[in-house]
Amino acid sequence: VQLQASGGGLAQTGGSLRLSCATSGFTFNRYAIGWYRQAPGKEREGVSCILIRDGSTWYGDSVKGRFAISKDSSKNTIYLEMNNLQPEDTAVYHCAADADYGLGCKDFMTGYRGQGTQVTVSS
Repeated sequence: VQLQASGGGLAQTGGSLRLSCATSGFTFNRYAIGWYRQAPGKEREGVSCILIRDGSTWYGDSVKGRFAISKDSSKNTIYLEMNNLQPEDTAVYHCAADADYGLGCKDFMTGYRGQGTQVTVSS
């Protein structure tokens, strides 16, 4: 199983970045897949998740209205469009996937997890 995150980098406050998570080794359309982030000295924080079978989505309160998650089932890849970035969005962003047992995105961070990509937002 592989979840390869990419697309991180340096952005200015108010700027945008687009993250990608390319997956392999599991049945893409039977999973909930999403993003979590972790900043130094802080708890892991769920950012967003998408249920591949029906496209339903979940967002953490701190990113609602600014971030958008999407999927490309032909490429087994999900994306995170991040707009109006703020310094508090600075963190390592990881993608994670959990089998869809009918619970939606509830436990997506407890399944497979990949290496992260650094996002740094300058003020």
